[in-house]
Amino acid sequence: MANTLKFGSGQWATKEGSTLAYNDENGNFKPLPFNFERSTSATRVNKQGLIEVVSNNEPRIDFKDDSNGALLLEPSRSNLVTYSEDFSQSYWSKLNSTIISNQAISPSGNLDADKLVDNTVDNSHRFIGTGFSTTSVNYTASIFVKKDEIKYAYLRVNDSGGTYISGTFDLQDGIVTQEENGDLSIENFGNGWYRIIGTAISNANGLSYLELRTSKTPIYSNYIGNGSDGLYIWGAQLEQGSYPTSYIPTSGSAVTRLADTCNNSGNDQVINSSEGVLYAEVVGSSNDTVRYSISDGSNSNNIYIELSSSAVIAVGRLSAVNQFSIFSPQTITNYNKIAIKYKQNDFALWINGVEVGTDTSGNTYPTNTLDSLQFNRGDGGVGFYGNVKDVRVYNTALTDQELIALTS
Repeated sequence: MANTLKFGSGQWATKEGSTLAYNDENGNFKPLPFNFERSTSATRVNKQGLIEVVSNNEPRIDFKDDSNGALLLEPSRSNLVTYSEDFSQSYWSKLNSTIISNQAISPSGNLDADKLVDNTVDNSHRFIGTGFSTTSVNYTASIFVKKDEIKYAYLRVNDSGGTYISGTFDLQDGIVTQEENGDLSIENFGNGWYRIIGTAISNANGLSYLELRTSKTPIYSNYIGNGSDGLYIWGAQLEQGSYPTSYIPTSGSAVTRLADTCNNSGNDQVINSSEGVLYAEVVGSSNDTVRYSISDGSNSNNIYIELSSSAVIAVGRLSAVNQFSIFSPQTITNYNKIAIKYKQNDFALWINGVEVGTDTSGNTYPTNTLDSLQFNRGDGGVGFYGNVKDVRVYNTALTDQELIALTS
């Protein structure tokens, strides 16, 4: 058994336009670089747990969920909020509230988080951004919030036809306490900061506003303020899509982060066309169908894994004809360890230590056919978006016991 291609597992080497896989058989290190492209800057969570901006074409190793890091690959998204951090701008209307700038250390590690402070009237205390333009699509709103004297935040996004996201979040315990409309969630970013998130579908009239209110109770209601209580805010985002992506800073106009692409690592010396195993520990982005593969650079000769929100599918194609196809219903919400074993008339899909499907009839490939690992289906189509912790290619078909150990 030889693990002839390795990528990740806490061992990362990146530079502009490239991230490194490698072959270290017999102590002989051989680099196997991926081509990487993203023609805009983007953000990641670094080893210190802070959100930072990285340059064009720089791969993002993100440490939000794991100290070993994971390669972050995302689709193109735009933040429609034009002032995502400076809430003192007139772009944000303040109703029964004031904004005090630069009052706390934000998730970026800088003193640039503002404070939303109530006034003394008996009403709602809030700020509102308006003038967004969307069509009948999924959209997701998010903002980073931290409790001070007030620990509850109420998020509301409305469109001109009446459809809206709304609900209340507990910024001390990190939970959703009231969900009126939309799909709400909350993510812990450390140091008391939470990203509160809401997703829904806009109607054809488009969105009209995004607002955040302070609340003294877990079920939102108006209250009499004292003119000094409040909470901290930073990093507002509104994007078209059914789930939130990494934060996109803006300072006067909407900003687009283009998609990440990562492909074409390996060669025919490390990928055995007649038998082997493709293994990965990955999580796909929510509600996207994504694929990764070994191939000859085409969709005619490839072995790919497809992840969706409800299934894992392994497919092998030779001369554009499916040689095997294994389907396993799965609810994919977190990292999974997935391996596909391929050998003449002997194919098996393993997920988290369990063999979930087999196919005992099908051909493999002529020598030197498969020569490339790609985060897509093999030819650039149906790309992979999500997080990649670990990828390995073995040039022999592993035994059941070896596959149990690998995927457990």
